[in-house]
Amino acid sequence: MDKRRYNSELAKREILKQSFTLFSQKGYTQTSVQDISKASGYSKGHIYYHFQNKEKLFVLLAQKTMKDWYDKWSVKEAEYGTASEKMYGMALHVLYNYQTPLLKAGQELASNQDSSPESVKQLYELAVIPMGAYRAILEEGEEKGEFSAGNNDQRTVLLGTWLGGLCQLTNTQELIALEPLFNQAITIFLNSIKAKGT
Repeated sequence: MDKRRYNSELAKREILKQSFTLFSQKGYTQTSVQDISKASGYSKGHIYYHFQNKEKLFVLLAQKTMKDWYDKWSVKEAEYGTASEKMYGMALHVLYNYQTPLLKAGQELASNQDSSPESVKQLYELAVIPMGAYRAILEEGEEKGEFSAGNNDQRTVLLGTWLGGLCQLTNTQELIALEPLFNQAITIFLNSIKAKGT
């Protein structure tokens, strides 16, 4: 490669793009730095220079994927007028955005005993993003008098656990067929926290 024409940002973007495709198609373990080098057209040295190693590259992609999840929700959230409507909207957002292309590769990395504890920790910390979005809706509903006063830390964990558990069904069932179940889960949840008289 001609060093005079080397564009660092372009290289990073292309490496990220090609590694996303490879991790999505082949999984984490079956994707090598050599595969990424071949697909991107940049040497292994470039990959190590920009990302240090395959784990850190994957974690960066996972973080970007979760940011995209949140950005999509931020746009969609504006369509709903009340916190209750946002809860139903969030449930469907989770349903349709749970099976990301990197999900299986991330689970593979997290369960591999050779993975660094720091990488695994960073992957698990990504759960903070959806949990923060759930909590924001719960707090809004409480502030506006839609939901009764309560322990929003507990409510956030319960909601996240419930939706996360339901998401396991996306491995075996069509997403559209799961919509009523996700909506019913929110109805039950809202009935337990709605303010008296609403």
